[in-house]
Amino acid sequence: MSPSEAAPSSQIGYLYASHHSWLQSLLRRRLGDAADAADLAHDAFVRLIEKPRQFDSNEGARNYLSTVAKGLCIDLWRRREIERAWLDALAAQPAAVAPSPEHQTIIFQTLCQIDAMLQSLSAKMARAFALAMIHGMTDQQIAQELSMSDRMVRKYMAKAMLHCLEFEAAHGLHTTA
Repeated sequence: MSPSEAAPSSQIGYLYASHHSWLQSLLRRRLGDAADAADLAHDAFVRLIEKPRQFDSNEGARNYLSTVAKGLCIDLWRRREIERAWLDALAAQPAAVAPSPEHQTIIFQTLCQIDAMLQSLSAKMARAFALAMIHGMTDQQIAQELSMSDRMVRKYMAKAMLHCLEFEAAHGLHTTA
């Protein structure tokens, strides 16, 4: 029986047996760390379990796994960049005003969620949203900064706000007022 004819769970088992070592090796070369490679290889197969796919060939399976692995690497690097910035910000604060470890974790998770939401917007829309929300710039200031009309800024802001609400709903997030 070919892997494409197998039941989903046995197909995943076949794919795991056939491609896990290859994927982990690819990730180890890309990341330079065996533990991170093992974690991301695992995550790639978890994605297959969560959303099974059929492949016509081993090459098709490897192309898919390679693409998933690339995205997982980008996510890991982005998360580490956020973590470094957060730790730098914490280090710059006096110890007396530093948040508790629990609050530090909550803030870091929130920063990662905000980053994921911003990454899902177009670059200009994300920039306009950040200029308004983080820097408190007016529509007119943002329009000047990004070389666009005030109307386009308002349109971007409305779309970004709607996207925030949709992202929040889709990811089970909620805010407390």
